[in-house]
Amino acid sequence: MIHRIFRLTEHGTTPATEILAGASTFLTMAFIIAVNPAILSDAGMDFGAAFIATILATVIGTLIMGLYAGWPVAVAPGMGLNAYFAYAVILGYGLSWQQALAAVFVSSLLFFIFSASKLRSYLILSIPGEMQIAITAGIGLFLGLIGLMSAGIMIDNPDTIVGLGALNKPELILSVIGLIMMAGLSARGVKGSILISIMILSAVGWASGLAPFGGVFSAPPAAGALFALDFSALATTAFLSVVFVMFFVDFFDTTGTLTAIAEPAGKRRDTGEIDGLNKAVMADTSASIFGSLLGTSTMTTYLESAAGLRDGGRTGLTAVTVAFLFLCCLFLEPLFASIPSFATAPALIF
Repeated sequence: MIHRIFRLTEHGTTPATEILAGASTFLTMAFIIAVNPAILSDAGMDFGAAFIATILATVIGTLIMGLYAGWPVAVAPGMGLNAYFAYAVILGYGLSWQQALAAVFVSSLLFFIFSASKLRSYLILSIPGEMQIAITAGIGLFLGLIGLMSAGIMIDNPDTIVGLGALNKPELILSVIGLIMMAGLSARGVKGSILISIMILSAVGWASGLAPFGGVFSAPPAAGALFALDFSALATTAFLSVVFVMFFVDFFDTTGTLTAIAEPAGKRRDTGEIDGLNKAVMADTSASIFGSLLGTSTMTTYLESAAGLRDGGRTGLTAVTVAFLFLCCLFLEPLFASIPSFATAPALIF
């Protein structure tokens, strides 16, 4: 049945290969379970609510990608867009997190409508490639800035706007060590390099007393952000500008990621066309709609899925495996809630 559903023989793969590939993808992107709720909680959301929203949105989005689109890739809250959601939209523009979720819903719905029409191809061709790269670079630099501040390397300064933090603080030293560790492990091709580094830094923090440890297992927390969207700011300039930014950043991020991983996924034909690209884009945009309803920031296809592709993932069974492993993490909320900011900050910078 598995062979028939996922057409494994046609793609020249086996269930064991697909499951191994799914596990590799999971390890490379599991850090989002700790990082995303931490970012959203900085903006006033409950950590437990953001935790369960992150996992459930990832599970649903990845299942859609695997079962509907048939792509061996995972979908989760996008790094960069989650920082924009929390620090620019909520803390900067002053929107509530409920209103910010409504902005995610509207932008995702617009993206879905555009993806179902020919306007998507027109937009891709009409916007210069340099501008597409600049948008991605700008969001990346913003994310790095948040990471530097979370680590204490960069602090507020009334005279120069930004200043250098106290370099003798143990938390800052651990963050720098963690950044070097992530870069080294990643350069050597170690799967889960970011997650491994986060857990090592957390363990050092727990053992030294720099961070409290709240346990490992518990029942899943309540879905406190479920259907919490607030459209009261719909007609304001701030709301519409947020929708505009989220739409275009997600548009370029999704399109760029899917076209980049089409080759290793075996989806690109000799003619240059990509098999199932429209379905993959629709799956991605659907995931963002579900994510906003569950209570998390914009969802996107993860480039970390390339780890599973390198291990032979070629079908939707890889994505289904990733979804199952994320679902198992529902019972680990105390563990992820105990991870300190100096352990996640290097992940933002990296």
